[in-house]
Amino acid sequence: MPAFDAALVDAAQRSAAWPFEEARKLVARIEKSGKKSVIFETGYGPSGLPHIGTFGEVARTSMVRHAFQVLTGNTIPTRLIAFSDDMDGLRKVPDNVPNKELLANNLGKPLTEVPDPFGTHDSFGRHNNARLCAFLDSFGFDYEFKSSTDAYRAGEFDATLLKMLARYDAVMKIMLPTLREERAATYSPFLPIHPKTRIVMQVPIDEVDVEAGTIAWTDPQTKEHFVSPVTGGHVKLQWKPDWAMRWVALGVDYEMAGKDLIDSVKVSSQIARALDGTPPEGFNYELFLDEQGQKISKSKGNGLTIEDWLTYGPPESLALYMFQRPREAKKLHFDVIPRAVDEYLQFLGGYERQDWKNRLGNPAWHIHAGEPPAPEVIASGEGDNTVRTQVTFGLLMNLVAVANSEDKAVLWGFLQRYAPGMSAETHPRLDALVGYAIAYFRDFVKPAKSYRPADEVERDAFTKLDAALAALPADPTPEMVQDTALDVARAIPRYQNLTAKNATPERPGVSGDWWKAIYQVMFGEDQGPRFGSFAAIYGLPNTRALIAKALAGDLVKEHAAFLAARKG
Repeated sequence: MPAFDAALVDAAQRSAAWPFEEARKLVARIEKSGKKSVIFETGYGPSGLPHIGTFGEVARTSMVRHAFQVLTGNTIPTRLIAFSDDMDGLRKVPDNVPNKELLANNLGKPLTEVPDPFGTHDSFGRHNNARLCAFLDSFGFDYEFKSSTDAYRAGEFDATLLKMLARYDAVMKIMLPTLREERAATYSPFLPIHPKTRIVMQVPIDEVDVEAGTIAWTDPQTKEHFVSPVTGGHVKLQWKPDWAMRWVALGVDYEMAGKDLIDSVKVSSQIARALDGTPPEGFNYELFLDEQGQKISKSKGNGLTIEDWLTYGPPESLALYMFQRPREAKKLHFDVIPRAVDEYLQFLGGYERQDWKNRLGNPAWHIHAGEPPAPEVIASGEGDNTVRTQVTFGLLMNLVAVANSEDKAVLWGFLQRYAPGMSAETHPRLDALVGYAIAYFRDFVKPAKSYRPADEVERDAFTKLDAALAALPADPTPEMVQDTALDVARAIPRYQNLTAKNATPERPGVSGDWWKAIYQVMFGEDQGPRFGSFAAIYGLPNTRALIAKALAGDLVKEHAAFLAARKG
């Protein structure tokens, strides 16, 4: 990575953006410890399919990592470990997987020893790990994947496991007060893996032999007595001791966690100190909620999956959703996608005009690790008369609606008529956006539309709007169309707003009721794209034809027929 601009580094020292606030904690930690490198970690429990919360941890941690690199002039090496706790025993069958009986017959075994119900990998754990890595790779994250199973079996944790065995009583002293009386009576931080059944056993420990590095335990069903080494993958740890052991063994400096794990972080931090380690820095983010306000869950499969979001929006829009307000609980369902897409485009469009202070507060800088791409705009006109327009997701969805087509070529026909010379090759991100808009409109917008007929005032207003559009040049700019629509509304008492800025009795402002009428009657929604931009791209003849269909009641009839056919 090249050296950072001096003005950038100076602004970074004072930036209030949360990744820089977190990175400054790490700078202080390194100055105190004298470490020559920094390790970031994110954890993943592969008992269910990867979900957006998992991706959020990696995205947010990557943002802190990049902020740290800027603050330190990239002089301190960093690593990001994406750790999968795939040696955990499968506790229950997830709701959203096939072949549930296959999993039910293997409950209790390490996830990497449970057959894959999808039939693509040698185990359920490996399947879910692959799903996680495939997405992280597609987004371009710089990370190292680490499997708990592989680390345990390779002896990577052996030294720390032996230390935990030696500090057994200290660890128990930390853990027991956090447990219910019944669980405390049989609790052990070590979970032996049954040498015959391969079940991860939750059993009391009969004997701890620190010198031999073993634990003795009894199978409660067969009464057989076993002695298991704590090294080499013969046992795994309960998750709070395991978390602490991992921090110490890997030297983790930073790991964030959900708000529901605040107490767990405290307990694991105590255990890490008992192992002569220093707990990592980090912060607790709020949880994602589904449409009903319930916490999203891998096993329940509620909320959105990674694949769901990427069906309807680009990865950058998902990263923006992760960046914004991480300490606030947010609902995560399909309705948030269009807004996230358009907000991302807005931030990207404004980046070049900002100074370093504001750039470092712009999510686009963090999403793209300091190198946001130039926004893709479409340009019409020539020379000083060139008009550049950034096409929004909302505008595209309305274009899909009125074009009555799910063919990308048809949509590109409208865009190219407005801006000749552009194509999917010259504007690949816009081409992808067209595809997202078609998918989202088809699955969510069109079924929810609610067209209504125009009342008498609106019929007169739309008739005048049609006449005014007919008087414009063949290829007007978006501003010309917008101003024309405003001038039509100014003369109609219902839409006049005398309290608007710079409004006068001779030239009143225009109320939002004018645009709402257009959206409800012509688009079947309460809000929509900027009318001038839409009409300029859709074309005046097509826009006037749309007005005619609205006034004739055809839009209401066509949508009623669509809903009836959809019901079967």
